[in-house]
Amino acid sequence: MSTYSPKASEIVRAWHVVDAEDLVLGRMATEVANILRGKHKPTYAPHIDTGDHVIIVNAEKVVLSSGKADRKLVHHHTGYPGGIRTETYAEKQARQPEQAVYDTIRGMIPKTRLGRDQISKLKVYAGPTHPHSAQQPQPLEIAHARWRARS
Repeated sequence: MSTYSPKASEIVRAWHVVDAEDLVLGRMATEVANILRGKHKPTYAPHIDTGDHVIIVNAEKVVLSSGKADRKLVHHHTGYPGGIRTETYAEKQARQPEQAVYDTIRGMIPKTRLGRDQISKLKVYAGPTHPHSAQQPQPLEIAHARWRARS
C-alpha cells in the first residue's frame, strides 16, 4: 500500500470568515492556525500547504480570560541595540488590534518557508467589514471559544 501525497493541483482552498467578537484569543487562534495549516482536512500533509483562507473580523473585540490583558506582556525588538520594547496586551490591542491577533496566530504556525505561505492566507480586520466578499467566505463558528462571563 503506497502512502497518499496530495499534489498542488488537487488542493481545493475554501474561504472562512470568523467573527472574533467575544471569543477568547487563544482558543480562537489555535482553531484558526489548524485551518491555515490544513490539519482539518483528510488530505493533510505536513510538507505541503493544504490549508484554507481565513478572514477575521472584529479583532478589536477579542477577549483574554482571567485578567490576562493587563498582566500579559508583549515584546518586540526594533532591530537596534537595546531596542526591546515591552507593553501589556491591553495596550497593544488598543493601539493595533489587527496586529495583536495576527501575532498570536503567527506564533502557532511553523517558522519556515511553508509557514510563511500558510500565514499569508490570514486576513485580520479590526471592524466588522472586509473587502473579500467576492470570494464568498463561509462563516466559521468556534463555539467552544465563546467567552462566558462567570457570575
